[in-house]
Amino acid sequence: MSDLVIYTDGACQGNPGPGGWAWAIAPEGAVHGSGGAAHTTNQRMEVMAVVEALRAHTSSPQGSITIVSDSTYVVNCFRDRWWVRWQQNGWKNSKKEPVANTDLWKPLIELVQRTQPSFRWVKGHSGDRMNDLVDRLAVEAAKGPFDQPRPGAAAADAVPAQDSLF
Repeated sequence: MSDLVIYTDGACQGNPGPGGWAWAIAPEGAVHGSGGAAHTTNQRMEVMAVVEALRAHTSSPQGSITIVSDSTYVVNCFRDRWWVRWQQNGWKNSKKEPVANTDLWKPLIELVQRTQPSFRWVKGHSGDRMNDLVDRLAVEAAKGPFDQPRPGAAAADAVPAQDSLF
């Protein structure tokens, strides 16, 4: 059993617009996955990156998992346990409005409860080699195609996740 550090990122060309997500295992990033959607948002892609990273690593025996993301949206959700309040409030946020991206948060929360990862924030575009790698992979995935495996990606990316705002 070994500990995994997985970097994740999402990107969007316009918001909404074509988007991509990516994950890579530190320290080299040789094992990675990516995919995208023709019409999405940056926040959806940030969440999707973590969903796909955890899906790809739930069946293999391992020690702890640390998710490293430059998304405060993702990191703060788990650090500050926003998701607990969302569930208690019937998936309404503090403004009593429906939580955005519930269709992605619900499966992510299930994966987090099962795998118990820790979350760490990293400043984006600050020279962190692994964050820069997943950023490049996500930006590339946002260019499409959206219905085929991405060359060079891990087996977990054999069928890229499709996403839509509608």
